[in-house]
Amino acid sequence: MTNTITLSGRAALITGGAKRIGAAIARGLHAQGANVAIHCLHSRDDAENLCAILNRERSGSAIVLTADLLDTAQLPNLVTQTLAAFGRLDVLVNNASTFYPTPLGNITPADWEDLVGTNLKAPLFLAQAAAEPLRAAHGSIVNLIDIHAQRPLPQHTVYSTAKAGLVMLTKSLARELSPEVRVNGIAPGPILWPGGGIDASLQEEIISRTLLKRSGSPEDIVRAVLFFTRDAPYVTGQILAVDGGRSVGW
Repeated sequence: MTNTITLSGRAALITGGAKRIGAAIARGLHAQGANVAIHCLHSRDDAENLCAILNRERSGSAIVLTADLLDTAQLPNLVTQTLAAFGRLDVLVNNASTFYPTPLGNITPADWEDLVGTNLKAPLFLAQAAAEPLRAAHGSIVNLIDIHAQRPLPQHTVYSTAKAGLVMLTKSLARELSPEVRVNGIAPGPILWPGGGIDASLQEEIISRTLLKRSGSPEDIVRAVLFFTRDAPYVTGQILAVDGGRSVGW
């Protein structure tokens, strides 16, 4: 295909890129030739280990950046450091997220600031900080959303609301940054279970509600990221559910 976008020599910044889906995205983009800036906050050791592996594969191709995404004053530094390391910024992946229940009656302002801050506020202000280099590179933004932005997850009012806002932010940024920058979102379904674990019977119930009757893998998200960043130059402002059909059947 002649209209695909090469990622070789391009630069990508992935928030929350040290572990889980973020690390898989960093590895996937790197495998396609991109240089990667791996953002982390508390997972510095994991980020450094991943960075070392990637740099053994291709010297000077990965760096680690640390920032608290709730502190918007730190966000421009992520862009500046990426540009200093690689001379450009082509792809921004807003992957970092906090996730925990907020039952109505027990929601605190701190819950709101944290969940909205990581899932909505940080992607906005990081995209704003990255806008000019992304325009110069005719690059793209990929936001990691959630199928529960469409239908709320019980006892997760604040999280679901923040992700719903991220859907609109994705579409709004696609309009504001056009025509140079494409902005799209990925809404995962049951890909990885929460780090704290989940009851086996609940896992089975969730999987049973997918049309494909199985959970997905981080590689399914990586394929979607590669689709938006490499294979879809005429796609912007779209949200792709990667959920085994969960959002069809519920």
